[in-house]
Amino acid sequence: MLTLKYLLITCGVGMMIVAAGILAFDVYRELLYRRALETGEKAVAPIAMRWRTSLALAMLAWGPLLVAFSIVVVPSGMAGVRVSQISGSEPGTLYPGAHLVTPLVEEVELFDTRDQIFTTGMSEDGKTEPSKSSAKAQPSHAQPLNVQAKEGLTLGLAITVRYRLEAKRLDYIEKNLPRPVEREIVPPTVASVWREIVPNYTVRDVFSAKREEVRQKAAELITQRLAADGIVVKEVMLRDIQLPPEYAEGLQAYLLKEQENDRMSVETELKAKEVKIAELEAEAMKARQVKQAEGEARVRVLRAKSESDAMKYTLPLKQKQIEQSRLEAQARKEATIQNAEGEAQAKLIDSKAEGERRKLLADAEADRIRVTAAADAERLQSEASVLKNNPLLINKIVAERLSDKLQIMMVPADGKFFFANDVLRGMNLANQSAQAEPQPR
Repeated sequence: MLTLKYLLITCGVGMMIVAAGILAFDVYRELLYRRALETGEKAVAPIAMRWRTSLALAMLAWGPLLVAFSIVVVPSGMAGVRVSQISGSEPGTLYPGAHLVTPLVEEVELFDTRDQIFTTGMSEDGKTEPSKSSAKAQPSHAQPLNVQAKEGLTLGLAITVRYRLEAKRLDYIEKNLPRPVEREIVPPTVASVWREIVPNYTVRDVFSAKREEVRQKAAELITQRLAADGIVVKEVMLRDIQLPPEYAEGLQAYLLKEQENDRMSVETELKAKEVKIAELEAEAMKARQVKQAEGEARVRVLRAKSESDAMKYTLPLKQKQIEQSRLEAQARKEATIQNAEGEAQAKLIDSKAEGERRKLLADAEADRIRVTAAADAERLQSEASVLKNNPLLINKIVAERLSDKLQIMMVPADGKFFFANDVLRGMNLANQSAQAEPQPR
């Protein structure tokens, strides 16, 4: 809507500028024509002034301007009230956005509907300049609000009030309240309420004992009075209290004595509680010992009773154990006898088995010897038959057994110049005599 409004204004102003330009151009041409007539120069034909065209453009320019003036945009955080030049303030509130009004007859008064702060005394950051919680600077007093207590002493109050204008009642505020409201209505109302309430209390009550009570009463009364004027109070804070110097010194000494008295009272109560605790501990210890003795006596009685009851079952159990031991001894005795008989029988069987084993070994050894003798006889018989057929093998065997370093050479048995002819002959004779002996069977 703002773009449309500015566009319409631009169009209207542009049309007026064009109308003025046409008249200016026609006046300029008229001046040139008159100068040419005075100097006798050749001049152009006279041009008629275009009054109607300029007037028409000027009248048409008022159309977009009036439309633009009828568009009012209420920004965010604000609200407006229509004010007529004929009937005054009109009922109803214009909220943020675009609205249409009667141009040249109605205008819109804007009010800030955001939270605002009224502060007296130093601000929290130590600065005395006015605090700003909205687009406009809010009223603030560097000096604290001076009020009198019940004793007649003057107190300085640092107060903060957070409030906002009620949007639904802006028409009432516009009609009945002076402007600006944040300067003409809020400060006097807040000051009058505090100066009305604080004189009912003493300095000590306001400073410490009933401080919250005083603040609550002031907050309720401020809320009621400002609500009647369309102002919503959200919070009233009593940030600080400045005491008179002489009272502050006396109060400090009094508070120190009271603090000392409270400390002594606390210490006395602690001592009394310690004594009480010691008494309770002694009684508890006594009761604990009595209970412990009673418990031990009961334990002994129960233990004796349990032992007595256990003996009733222990004697038969012992008898059964003795009988069981006797039976076990008899069983072990019989088992020992049976084991001895079994061992004797086992030894007898072992001795019989050992005799049979030795007999079998002797038979096997005899069979082996017989077989070996038969094999040797057969071998000797076969060797005798071989030697009988080949008597020269004896010489070869003797030569081989003489030494492993001798080389054997086979020569005719009847050689005349061989150094071992005598040896070989002797060996042949030995062989012949051996063959002549009868062979063993």
